[in-house]
Amino acid sequence: MATDPITVSIRREVDPARISEATAWVQTGVNLANKYPGFLGSGWVRVGEQSQVWHMLYRFANEQTLDAWEQSPERSWWLSMGEGFVRSERSRRRTGIEGWFDEPATGSIPVTDAAASASPDAAVTAAPPRWKQAVTIWLGFFPVNLLFAYVVAPVPGWGELPIWVRALATTLVLTPIMTYWVLPLVTRTLRPWLARPGG
Repeated sequence: MATDPITVSIRREVDPARISEATAWVQTGVNLANKYPGFLGSGWVRVGEQSQVWHMLYRFANEQTLDAWEQSPERSWWLSMGEGFVRSERSRRRTGIEGWFDEPATGSIPVTDAAASASPDAAVTAAPPRWKQAVTIWLGFFPVNLLFAYVVAPVPGWGELPIWVRALATTLVLTPIMTYWVLPLVTRTLRPWLARPGG
């Protein structure tokens, strides 16, 4: 059974004397992952010119395609090639509703100088606070739900249907509209506010 897209964020510390090797190694990993079904994009960045901290994001269409890449012999070979200069590694997976608030995959990770200098981990894009997510979803859901209510109100017999039937019909119609059109539009519109720290 398919799942939502999954984003993996990785923080690595790399031997600063082997930056050129590390650069080629990371790009090789991106090229290998790109050949696997379900690959949706990736990006990598160093915190600063003299930094040994590297960050990488990559995304797959679902858990099955991500597992296929992560358990592949190509990835095992690639990881073994980095053992000489990767000193430490930390990773985490993100899925579900937070994925709506991810930056679009463009081949690079957007990082501000202020964020990078404040904390090495700031280079990995974080989802906005839960309250901002809730406001964003409400701003999309309320007008769409209100419009739908006005559209179906004149339908003969609609008001006499059991409430669970009306709720079922409403969610069946509005869920794909919200997922594929409304939420992407709202999050794009609000992205400067969503990305701004502190509210």
